[in-house]
Amino acid sequence: MTFTKGSLLLIDYTAKVKDTEEIFDTTLEEDAKKYSIHESDIKYQPKLVSIGEASYPVLKGLDEALTKTAAGDKLTVEVTPDKGFGERDSTKVRMIPIRKLGEDAEKVSVGDTIEVDNKKGIIRFIGSGRVQVDYNHRYAGKTILYDVDVKKSLDSENDKISGILQNRLPVENSKIEFTVKEKEANINIPEEILRADGLQIMKHFIQLDIFKFVPSLEKINFIETHKNKQAQTKKPETKKEKAPEPKAA
Repeated sequence: MTFTKGSLLLIDYTAKVKDTEEIFDTTLEEDAKKYSIHESDIKYQPKLVSIGEASYPVLKGLDEALTKTAAGDKLTVEVTPDKGFGERDSTKVRMIPIRKLGEDAEKVSVGDTIEVDNKKGIIRFIGSGRVQVDYNHRYAGKTILYDVDVKKSLDSENDKISGILQNRLPVENSKIEFTVKEKEANINIPEEILRADGLQIMKHFIQLDIFKFVPSLEKINFIETHKNKQAQTKKPETKKEKAPEPKAA
């Protein structure tokens, strides 16, 4: 069965620039290490994709190719600039005074990504007190090749909720727990992220996504369990038995 708009699926992929063979993105930790692009703070796992939707998007060319696939398919998808990162625009390449970089002016080098006037760009040239900044996407004008493995179609309520939680929560998947009863879902928030920055934002997007993709649900409860660690580590006192008195001779 092929996928239609709104379908949720899991894919593994490795992406490279066609003309240079540069590997720049992957869901596979083994490939990330192999091609020296591994990042310790990234959760390597199959990517959650919503076909034709903005919730969990991929490049247009990849999205279109996925509509013609089914779970278990493996394929290479060629994404041209018009359906990928866009064509290069020469008007987005500008020369700016190096002093605008402030304290970073002496630290930057060609190829670095910087942020100036709330816009991110890539330094292409440095000299004569100025820097050339390219505000095009790093891969604008490039054709991208994706080696894709369509792992699974998320069709059941539990599969959809599990996929959303694994995508949104920055913890090991084995620590994610939830239950669904009738039209209500109970989601346990792992203890290690109870004080994490952005937890409320995570919960906000989780409930938005679950209600969107599992519309039969009417209520979501986020359960936070706080343990008294002092009480857990405090050892109970043991009574010492009184030594028996010696018997009279």
